[in-house]
Amino acid sequence: MTRPLFPIRTECPPGACVCGREALLQSPGGDMRVLQLTREEEKRLLHRLEHLQSLAELRHIEARMQQQLGIRLSITPNPQEVRTLRGIPILVHEQPGLCRKTRQAIPAAIRKAMEQHPEIVFDLLNETSLFAGL
Repeated sequence: MTRPLFPIRTECPPGACVCGREALLQSPGGDMRVLQLTREEEKRLLHRLEHLQSLAELRHIEARMQQQLGIRLSITPNPQEVRTLRGIPILVHEQPGLCRKTRQAIPAAIRKAMEQHPEIVFDLLNETSLFAGL
């Protein structure tokens, strides 16, 4: 088992998570970037997501998460209509090494920011609207 040169996330208690951390550590050539998200770094990320101010900032953080950690997000409103904030699905794609709790905490933090700043939701809806190209 080769250990990465950077500090990695500590393992979850047995049976609490099915992230596949150990399998990722033992697979040669696996994408270990997600293991850089230690518990302290996760807290910083969630704090930053909870305090988003705009859709541009959300898109920037989304791109940085993809680039630095390999975490992919999908935030797309329903094409028919959105009546509540819960109508906007926020999906964190599964990947080996990404903890189940983290996959749940990221959308919750983004929703919290959207509740505090509804203009993020409006901009997100306008991004996919009929008049988006104008």
